[in-house]
Amino acid sequence: LLCFRISLVPLLIFGLLLQPPLTQLSIITQPNIVLLMADDLGIGDVGCYGNDTIRTPNIDRLAKEGVKLTQHIAAAPLCTPSRAAFLTGRYPLRSGMDAINNYRVIFWNGGSGGLPPNETTFAKILQQQGYTTGLIGKWHQGVSCESRNDHCHHPLNHGFDYFYGMPFTLISDCQPTETPEMDRAFRRKLWLSTQMIGLVTLTAALGRLTGLISVSWKTLTCLAGFSLLFFVSWFSSYGFVRYWNCIMMRNHEVTEQPMVTNRTTSLILRESISFIERNKHRPFLLFLSFLHSHTPLLTTEKFLGKSSHGLYGDNVEEMDWMVGQVLDAIDKEGLKNTTLVYFASDHGGWLERHEGKRQLGGWNGIYRGGKAMAGWEGGIRVPGIFRWPGVLPAGTVINEPISLMDIYPTVVHLAGGVLPQDRVIDGRDLMPFLRGTVEHSEHEFLFHYCGIHLHAVRWHQKDSGSIWKAHYVTPIFRPLGAGGCYDRGFCPCFGEGVTHHDPPLLFDLSRDPSEAKPLSADTEPLFDAVVRRIGRAIEEHRRTLTPVPEQLSLYNIMWKPWLQPCCGTFPFCWCDKEGDN
Repeated sequence: LLCFRISLVPLLIFGLLLQPPLTQLSIITQPNIVLLMADDLGIGDVGCYGNDTIRTPNIDRLAKEGVKLTQHIAAAPLCTPSRAAFLTGRYPLRSGMDAINNYRVIFWNGGSGGLPPNETTFAKILQQQGYTTGLIGKWHQGVSCESRNDHCHHPLNHGFDYFYGMPFTLISDCQPTETPEMDRAFRRKLWLSTQMIGLVTLTAALGRLTGLISVSWKTLTCLAGFSLLFFVSWFSSYGFVRYWNCIMMRNHEVTEQPMVTNRTTSLILRESISFIERNKHRPFLLFLSFLHSHTPLLTTEKFLGKSSHGLYGDNVEEMDWMVGQVLDAIDKEGLKNTTLVYFASDHGGWLERHEGKRQLGGWNGIYRGGKAMAGWEGGIRVPGIFRWPGVLPAGTVINEPISLMDIYPTVVHLAGGVLPQDRVIDGRDLMPFLRGTVEHSEHEFLFHYCGIHLHAVRWHQKDSGSIWKAHYVTPIFRPLGAGGCYDRGFCPCFGEGVTHHDPPLLFDLSRDPSEAKPLSADTEPLFDAVVRRIGRAIEEHRRTLTPVPEQLSLYNIMWKPWLQPCCGTFPFCWCDKEGDN
C-alpha cells in the first residue's frame, strides 16, 4: 500500500504541471465585461494621455492597472457611425450607417433609419452564450422602422436584455436654458422662409383691401393656407425637439418626456451599479455609454466650477468620478479579477463647439483636427484602456494601430462565441496582442471614411515599423490658419468644403504623429512605392463592399409622427415616471 501511494506522487506532480496557469483558467471561463464609452471626449482630455490640468484619477488608475493604447482608432468621426462599427465590428458603410449626404447621424427618435435588424451585435452573441446584457446611457442607433412599437432598431432587438437611457443623444435643445443646437442653420432658413411667405401673404391681403393689387379672395385663401401648412410642416418637428428627442426610456417604456436633466447623471449611475449588483452571480455584459462629455455638458452642482477648464472640464471630472463609482462597485462585489473593463471615446473632441468665449468641446492633444474629420488623427484617435487583473499585464503601453471594431471579436471569443460567417468582420481579436503572446497588431490597413467617402488610409508596415497615412481628401479649415471648420461648425465630407489630393498627402505617423510635414517624392524615397501599395489595398478593400440600404438617407432621417416614441396619446407626449407625476 505504501509503495502504491509513493508511486502516485509523480503522477500527481505530473498532473499538476499539465494544469494551465491561473491566467489561462480565467480566460477559459467567461469573464464579466464592462465597456465604458465617453461621448466626444478628446484624447488630450485625460491625465494618462498627457493632460495635467483636468483631473481624471480613476481613468488614470485603469491605465496604471491595465493596458493603455496610444493608437486607438475610431471607425468614424461621429457618434452614430462610430458606435455602429463598435457594436458590429464592421465599417459602418457595410451596414448602411454612413451617409451620402450631410446628415451623418440619426437625427430624430421618430426617424426610420437605424442599425439594421439583420446586423449581429456582440451583445446578441453574448446573450446567446448565457450572458445577461445591459446598455445604460446613450444609444443613437434608431428606434423603430415602420410603426411606433415595432422597435426594430431598439437595443432590446440588438441583444441587450436591459436598456435604460437615451435612445437619442444629448443636444443643447435638451436644456431649456441653452441655445438650440440641432440643425441650427437649417432652422434659421425655415424661419426666414416662413417670414417671407407670411410677408407676401400679408402684402397681397393689404393690397386687395386697398385696391392696389388685383387678386381674388380665393387666391389669398390658398396663399394663407399654404403659409400655415408650411409653418406647421416644420414647426411640428423642430418646434418640439425637446419633447421628441430628449427622452429617457427603460426597455420599451418612455419614462421621461422630456427628460429631467438635473437628475440624469445620478439615475444613469444608479442603474449601472444596480445592474452589476443584480447580476454578480452570473456572467454579464454592461455597456455604460456615458452622456458625458457631449453638449450641453450636464454637470451636477457638486462638480460645477471645480476644474481649471470651465464647464467642459467640470463635466469630464464628473465622468471620471462616475468611472470610479463603477470600479468601486465591481470591487465591492468581489468581481475585480473576473471582470474585463474597457474605456474609450466614440471619436475625437469637438473643436468648433463654443458659445461666445466658452469652449464647450474637447482637446485632442498633439493631433490635428477633431470631431467630424475622418482623416486627421484628432477626429479618430481616441483614448483606449483595458484592465483585467491577473490576465493583462499592468502598466503596459501599446503603440500599434488598434480599432474600436476590435472589441467585437475580442469579447465574442472571451464569451466562447463564434463570429458570424456570413459577413465581413473588420475587427480583430485583441487578447493575444494585449497579453503579449503576439508581437504586432493584426491590422495592416485601416480605412478612414467620412460618410461613404474615403478620406484617408493607414498602412502599418510591420517589418519597418513605419505607419504610413495617405490623405486623399481633407476639409478646408476656415478661417485661414485655423485648426477646424469654424465657419460651419462641422467639417464636411464632400463638396466645396474639401480639397482632393492627387497624389495623396503622405505622412509617416511613427515620425510625425501630428501630421505636420507631408512627405513627397523629393523628401521620401519610398513615396511612390507606398502610394502604389496603399492604392492596391483600396482596390482590394472595395471588392469586399456590397450595396446595402442607406439607413441615413434623407427619407430615413426625416421625422415621422407615426414613429415618434410617446408616453401618452400622440401628440400629447409628456410624462415623468421617475418622479411623482
